[in-house]
Amino acid sequence: MNLSTWAIKNPLPVIMLFIFMTLAGVIGFQKLTITNFPDMDFPSVMVTISLPGATPNQLENQITRKVEDNVANINNIKHISSTLSDGNSVTTIEFELNQNLSDAIDEVKEAVDKVKPQFPAGTNEPQVSKVTMAANPILTYQITANMDATDLSWYVDNNISRLLSSVAGVSKITRQGGLEREIQVSLDPNRLLMLNTSINNISSQLYNVRQDFSGGRVIIGGREQVIEARPNLNNVEDIKQLYIPLGNAGYSKLGQVASVMDTHAEIRQMAFLNGKPVITFDVYPTKGSSELSVATAVRKVINQYIVHHPDVKIAEISNSVSAIKSTYDGSMQALYEGAILAIIVVWLFLRDWRATFIAATALPLSIFPTFVTIYWLGFTLNTITLLALTLVIGILVDDAIVEVENIVRHLKTNPSPIKAAMEAATEIGIAVIATSITLVAVFLPTAFMGGIPGRIFKQFGWTAAIAVLVSLLVARMLTPMMAAYMLRPHPEDEKVGRVMKYYIQTVKWCLNHPRKTLLSTLALFCASLGLIALIPTTFFPAQDNNHVMLKVQLSAGSTLNDSQQVMEKIYQLTKNIQDINNVYATIGSGVQSGATTNSDSDVASGSVTFNLVDSHKRKLSQAELEKIIQNRLKAIPGVRFSIGGGGMGEQYSLVLTGEDSQLLKQVANQVELVLRQDHNLGNVSSSDNLTRPEIMVDIDYNKAAQFGITTTSIGNVIRIATTGDYDTNLTKLNLPDRQIPIRVQLDKKYRNSLDDIANLRVSGNNGAIPLSSLAKVVLTSGPTQIMRYDRNRSITFNIDLHGQNIGDVDKKINAIPLLRNLPSGVHRVQSGDIERMSEMFGNFITAMIAGVMLIYCVLVLLFKDFKQPLTILSALPLAICGALVVLVLFGYSMSMPSLIGMLMLMGIVTKNSILLVDYALVEKRKPDVTRQQAVLDACIKRSRPIIMTSVAMIIGMLPIALGLEGDSSFRTPMALTVIGGLITSTILSLLVVPVVFEVVDELHPFQRIFNWLGMISAQIKKL
Repeated sequence: MNLSTWAIKNPLPVIMLFIFMTLAGVIGFQKLTITNFPDMDFPSVMVTISLPGATPNQLENQITRKVEDNVANINNIKHISSTLSDGNSVTTIEFELNQNLSDAIDEVKEAVDKVKPQFPAGTNEPQVSKVTMAANPILTYQITANMDATDLSWYVDNNISRLLSSVAGVSKITRQGGLEREIQVSLDPNRLLMLNTSINNISSQLYNVRQDFSGGRVIIGGREQVIEARPNLNNVEDIKQLYIPLGNAGYSKLGQVASVMDTHAEIRQMAFLNGKPVITFDVYPTKGSSELSVATAVRKVINQYIVHHPDVKIAEISNSVSAIKSTYDGSMQALYEGAILAIIVVWLFLRDWRATFIAATALPLSIFPTFVTIYWLGFTLNTITLLALTLVIGILVDDAIVEVENIVRHLKTNPSPIKAAMEAATEIGIAVIATSITLVAVFLPTAFMGGIPGRIFKQFGWTAAIAVLVSLLVARMLTPMMAAYMLRPHPEDEKVGRVMKYYIQTVKWCLNHPRKTLLSTLALFCASLGLIALIPTTFFPAQDNNHVMLKVQLSAGSTLNDSQQVMEKIYQLTKNIQDINNVYATIGSGVQSGATTNSDSDVASGSVTFNLVDSHKRKLSQAELEKIIQNRLKAIPGVRFSIGGGGMGEQYSLVLTGEDSQLLKQVANQVELVLRQDHNLGNVSSSDNLTRPEIMVDIDYNKAAQFGITTTSIGNVIRIATTGDYDTNLTKLNLPDRQIPIRVQLDKKYRNSLDDIANLRVSGNNGAIPLSSLAKVVLTSGPTQIMRYDRNRSITFNIDLHGQNIGDVDKKINAIPLLRNLPSGVHRVQSGDIERMSEMFGNFITAMIAGVMLIYCVLVLLFKDFKQPLTILSALPLAICGALVVLVLFGYSMSMPSLIGMLMLMGIVTKNSILLVDYALVEKRKPDVTRQQAVLDACIKRSRPIIMTSVAMIIGMLPIALGLEGDSSFRTPMALTVIGGLITSTILSLLVVPVVFEVVDELHPFQRIFNWLGMISAQIKKL
């Protein structure tokens, strides 16, 4: 008794099984998180080491290289990259995807600990952590209230930050714009000279005097008492009256030595909305959380807060979740529309509401159990998983259509629906199982691909395979059972339509002219392969996410005022571009909640976000708007612009590496000149920062030693005089709700020239002496940043794609003579989308070969024949023809979505062949039935379900192909690839597969081999 027969005889267990699976699926669907794409980040570990006052060159030699060399011995490392800036070395170790991140962190810590004793004195403790923070905020708000900028900034840092930090999934809150309150102690160098003291002495003494302490504990009156220091400084006047010990064993009130003011810290960051300064805050999600759910929760909390605080106005000005929501809604809508259209197709063919209802039940009963399964696997509802479900809508109803159609045909000759259902289910069983298993055989190998493409194909492959297996279970159990008890006998109808007559005549002609048929098909296939040269290649199609990100980099040494003027020019040049909602610009990096200042922010860099009108309401695409913006910004000289937020499909990365920094820089300058001369390329930006002006203090170490002065003390004096001490070392004024930093430095009018620096006093054995007695203070230049890649110096060129295919840009780059003949010592390495694209195509070829081999093995086992599975596989080239033609006609590239479509075709198109071959083999075994009669009978009986299922799949995928909702850049090429391949494979397989069946069946030279293999198989089965 097969499964279908058992289900027909035992309907109650089957009904209960599917009720349970559906309920579990509903629960799983509710628990699934919504994201844009699967997690595509490599497991990475970051090593952060700071050496106050060190230049990038010093850090490279004394710290970074040692760290890189030591961690390089760890297994499964993909890349090592380092970024060195003033006083900071950040090394990121990127591991292979299969590496356990906890183990990786432990190994990196161990490697860094081994080399730590070799670091120079004064190096802070290395920080080893995993890279988990989301790169971009999901929500950006503007806040206004009846407060000054300083109070409003604290309101954001304290009230708003605490409010939102309690929301599940929120990682951090960062404020942009505003002012940080600070107590500034401005010193007069002449006064310091009179008192025979130095600025670092004042700073350190203030820190020491102001320190709170714990005094231990005593027992008084029989009870234990804790001793502690009570702060007695509450305002600026208290600070002015504070006595500071001097270097000559005397002391003085701080107010007599310095000017003490309650003001704000130096402005190192700003925010602008449509050209006007504003205060904003960004909300970042934790890694792995549902960005859409987090954004919904944050919006709810903000709206409730506004209701209870009407004096505070908070307005959302930018977000990155609307594109995710739009994509999700579009995918779900396409899922619903595809299901409805597929059901309509079934009804148009069968014209029986009972049969249509039975086939329609296969859709929800196949999809809902899939939801709970992908939830157990840790997947999310994203573009890939939803697309997999949407694309297999036609497949899910396929098996049910074939079952129902066969049962309806049997009811014409058998008046008992139960017997007809049993006979039809038994007859079609092998074909239905074969079609489903071959699909699984195609999808599963893709789930084991490596790299970033593997992350995407994994979720696609498992989702599609699970849905197909569940649909097989529905088709073999529920569909026959429902048909047995719901369908009614149909009168026998032997009338053959005109289309069928014409089709049979065409098949007969093909069978009588096998050579012409096969040669014509081969010629068509070869011609279609020639189209490959016309199809560009890319890794990931650029998305239209309703905003354009622009990175702005001024020349090194530019001031905050320079950056502010550039931001104003950008707004003025772009404010009248249609389809732009608002322009949000920032300078420097924002202040994270919990931090008191942001004194290290780079005021020469910033970003601009052009928030666009929804893509379906715009006249211009995002790529076209990017070009317009880029062209207008050419009017601003001396500023580097780079469009893109770091997403895939946005930029082409060209990385040059070398150990000789001078040679590398020389070659990079030549390459940059060539790239900028090619106007067909997008905007070119380089990571090679221009040298910045620097003041070099050339110390005479012998003189310094004679005066008992160390370089550390010299560095402290210079740092404190110009910018104040490190933020972590600043003395704090304790208030009931916060601490206000107290910054000691020279008054502004005494730190504006080289002479001011040279006249700084440094404390020695015989008192304070001028810096000019120990060192020469001269103007020079140096790098603002050093970047390394895989333990070599590196320079990266990012080329904005503006909708171009990365394959075309790569061809242009490869054609540059200079890059084809790089000098010895300079190397070009693949990175970014090019590296991923190469990885994807290599893995795809492997997956295709594995898929074809698995399909053949499955078919051999199911049909117990080595020859006819070759007939079934003959449909594969027929599908490629249509897929390539569609890509050329619609101008799409060979990219990840189109490759996913190709993989789907491999499984789908074998369905038609399986249905024909299965029936032909059954008929051929009957006595007095010739091979041609068996083939023609198979064409008559199986052409209808083949056309029904193919049309249902094509119609079901039309909503995806049309891309009427959300960003369709990823979905449309995939759907069109499948539709094009299905059209050609369905038409041609109905004509070509019968001919191939006869040709393969006559392979007498190989008959002995096949018989021998069959005998071996039979013997193995007996064992």
